[in-house]
Amino acid sequence: MQSQKAILAGRVFTGENWLENYAVITEGELIKELLPAAELPADLPVESFPDSLLVPAFIDLQIYGAYGKLLAVYPEAASLVKLNAYCRSGGAAICMPTVATNAYDVFYKSIDAIRAYWQQGGTGIPGLHIEGPWINPIKRGAHIEAFIHSPTIAQATELLEYGKGVIKIITLAPEMVSPEIISLIQSYGIIISAGHSNAGYQQAVAGFDLGIRAVTHLFNAMSPLQHREPGLAGATMDDERVMASIIPDGYHVDYAAIRIAKKAMGERLFVITDAVTDTAEGLYPHTLQGDKYESAGILSGSALTMLKAVQNLVAFAGISREEALRMCSLYPARVMGLDQQYGKIQKGYTSSLLLLDESLALIKLL
Repeated sequence: MQSQKAILAGRVFTGENWLENYAVITEGELIKELLPAAELPADLPVESFPDSLLVPAFIDLQIYGAYGKLLAVYPEAASLVKLNAYCRSGGAAICMPTVATNAYDVFYKSIDAIRAYWQQGGTGIPGLHIEGPWINPIKRGAHIEAFIHSPTIAQATELLEYGKGVIKIITLAPEMVSPEIISLIQSYGIIISAGHSNAGYQQAVAGFDLGIRAVTHLFNAMSPLQHREPGLAGATMDDERVMASIIPDGYHVDYAAIRIAKKAMGERLFVITDAVTDTAEGLYPHTLQGDKYESAGILSGSALTMLKAVQNLVAFAGISREEALRMCSLYPARVMGLDQQYGKIQKGYTSSLLLLDESLALIKLL
């Protein structure tokens, strides 16, 4: 039987509300119960953090590499160890390594890397997010056009079979992929996210009608909201079935646009970092320019952590502390179907928790 302990904090954010002077009782990797501090059993070991906030750990569903090891360039378990460490330093207990448009061989090697990471006992990485190459070249952003294409059934099947159990998300342009292939991808239990797309409003809705339930980095690399053609951005904000990620670094999206999207989408808007790392090798050299990354002069990724995203949302987008926390924990958990395990502090949920101070600086990831 696993031993129990109590984590006592000044305030506990359950994912719904704040509790004052409460303790979270954990047993192994799960939360057993919440108790007022005054009701703690005398014989229970207690870790006390009286001036701290205890909140659910974060989840980052799109990050490409860390500490000089871009996964597409270094598709090996060691790169994932670094990536996981970077994510944990920013409060994310779960992260989804991502590979952008590339040769299929790079996808296969990245799949191998994740399997090797798991075999070595690695945690915190549930699978792989493949972004492209089945996207629209008109909205490629920093993606390399030579690799962009519409897939055949054979190409899709080969990748899906090789990545069975590893590929968890595929970002594609719904107007570039046949309904048959969209159905095929879904049959493997993979989440399809619409992105790098020039779909018109009706094309986007047609994709949602096929079961696409996520959209990748709202506003970036997609058909914009215009008064005569609302595009993918407008369809996303308009359609209650769809959730969308957004990058709150102040460069990818203006903070006012985040605030507008939040008012339109409410709980359907969640955060990704879209973080990359310095690299001069491979197809996507990234150079840190201030606190963002560029590739060949094009904005190519952020230098965010999830915690920095929370801080930015509160400080610059006018989003409440509670909603900012949910956008980085509960809402990405919903995208993955993990919202009965992550994103809340209540009985039966994971004991992956964060201690923050009142300024939202990280004290410790538990």
